Amino acid sequence: MSYVALSGLSAAQLDLNTTSNNIANANTFGFKESRAEFGDVYSTSLFTNAKTTPGQGAQAQKVAQQFHEGSSIYTNNPLDLRIQGTGFFAVAKEKFIPQQNELTRNGAFHINKDNYIVSSNDQFLLGYDVNRETGEVLSYEPGPLNIPPEFGKPKMSSNIEVGVNLPANAETKNPLMFDHTDPDTYNRATSSTIYDSMGQAYKLTTYYLKDQNSPNTWQKYYTVTDSAGEKPVDIQNGDVTTPTGHVGHSMTFNNDGTLDTINSGNPVITEQLGAAGVDLNGADPAQTLNFNLQESTQFAAPFEITKMTDDGATTGFLTKIDFDEYGSVLATYSNGENVTLGRVAMVRVPNEQGLDKKGGTQWDSTQFSGDKIWGESNKGSFGSISNGTLEQSNIDMTQELVDLISAQRNFQANSRSLEVHNQLQQNILQIR
Repeated sequence: MSYVALSGLSAAQLDLNTTSNNIANANTFGFKESRAEFGDVYSTSLFTNAKTTPGQGAQAQKVAQQFHEGSSIYTNNPLDLRIQGTGFFAVAKEKFIPQQNELTRNGAFHINKDNYIVSSNDQFLLGYDVNRETGEVLSYEPGPLNIPPEFGKPKMSSNIEVGVNLPANAETKNPLMFDHTDPDTYNRATSSTIYDSMGQAYKLTTYYLKDQNSPNTWQKYYTVTDSAGEKPVDIQNGDVTTPTGHVGHSMTFNNDGTLDTINSGNPVITEQLGAAGVDLNGADPAQTLNFNLQESTQFAAPFEITKMTDDGATTGFLTKIDFDEYGSVLATYSNGENVTLGRVAMVRVPNEQGLDKKGGTQWDSTQFSGDKIWGESNKGSFGSISNGTLEQSNIDMTQELVDLISAQRNFQANSRSLEVHNQLQQNILQIR
């Protein structure tokens, strides 16, 4: 009888410890509650009667974790990730040995000093390489996800596509009076940014003048502003020249307002910026600008820039990180580049109950869980990833408190049983 009571005390203590551990981790992100499972002990022999033999007590069979989902908590951190549905994140202690990894549902990640995405205990979040043009996964070989703080080498501006509507009813100007420093000598001026071979930025200004000698003709002149000021830039083989020698070109429109590309010299090319006197601070002086004016019009509508694209770019610095529902890492840089840097890897196993608990809300696969199955978010049986939110523990505090009281009463009852047994033994020993 004492062994039965002791086994009951041991079982009740384990139940208390399990419930207490659940309560202690109620605020642990990604934590999964545990449940103590017990079985009875029963043994018979040739010398016992099965009908009158009592059980031998209780024994612990397993402390099983319950992998149902916890509720969400919304944060302002784009690196906080949550899996909705089946799957785990994979994290590795060593970035060069991603094959040795563990699983977690805790998505509280941040960027370390080397620009890798890591967990709160500095383990590397694993993901896949992707084609940065299409966003498709190149290989399902996982590796640490890196977020470079800079992206793209500088690219000097060469080709500029311009779409502009020049109002048909605009006031005409005398082309012989054009002076880019005098706003009264032209109709409109627009500015944009161009880049040299080192990624240094300059202001490109375009001046529009409606020729009083031809109602369907506009003249255009260009300047580039460097550190010393605004410099006129001539057009190669331009067809109009100011009295000061600034060479531009004319745009002729058809009667329906579309551009007469044959008589408008489209496209037009500037002289070399170095020859124009632009201070390029050591960059390529042979840089020229090629303007495609195909989408320009002259309609009876207000002046409007409908298109202005430039193939130049400077080095971009990281300004924003985001994730889509497929777990793609989307980075935005200051040069306007939006780049898909990788995709978060997801893992599942055939039997979650067979996972080995490693602590820190992490698990590893075993022969009982089955091998890890790698995949990606929102595909097949894998759940989807959302950012700016975390999965809370799946603890139901009300139920845990009820279980705590139940385990406490169970412990007290077994303790009383052991006390009664000891009292009976004392009574027997005192018989004379």
